[in-house]
Amino acid sequence: MTTPKPHALGAKTLVILLSVATLSACATATPYQPNLPRQKASGGYSEQRLEPNRWRVTFAGNSLTSRETVESYLLFRAAELTQAQGYDWFAIADRRTDRQTRSYLQTDPFYGSWYGSHFGHFAPTWRYHGGHGWSTWHPHMGSPFFASRIDVQTIQKFEATAEIVMGRGAKPVDDPTAFDARAVQENLRPRILSPAPE
Repeated sequence: MTTPKPHALGAKTLVILLSVATLSACATATPYQPNLPRQKASGGYSEQRLEPNRWRVTFAGNSLTSRETVESYLLFRAAELTQAQGYDWFAIADRRTDRQTRSYLQTDPFYGSWYGSHFGHFAPTWRYHGGHGWSTWHPHMGSPFFASRIDVQTIQKFEATAEIVMGRGAKPVDDPTAFDARAVQENLRPRILSPAPE
């Protein structure tokens, strides 16, 4: 029986340790946090002011962050930002969610957003990458939402974007895209995961 050479054992051990370290670094889904470089878990929220009461809000998740979580964190951030700016409600003016994938599709009969029926009119638009390049789905296209029928098994990331318009006073009762910022935060807060302490 031959005994492996010491340097061969060292190289194999090093490869295994590097693999474990890489997996450990990526083993945390993106928590609710600002999207800053060199964080423990990549991704988070960001926003840009477009007009005095109009903002573009984005939430980017890593490969372990589900589409439902990304959409919900985006909605929570929109509500949080609305109140921080001194407004009471916000309306979704435009929505988009990007999905980048690298594997295969299968039916997904069990998908349901965890923020529930309270926010049934919140549906970001999507951009997703498949075998033939980038495709886009928009809620006003009239066709069924692709992810209601299929699920991408190997996901690199989800990123949702919404343009919101903020207002004061009671939200418009005849606008299904308008949300009461305080109510959104109260309903979603129990499901919001903050970053672990360093």
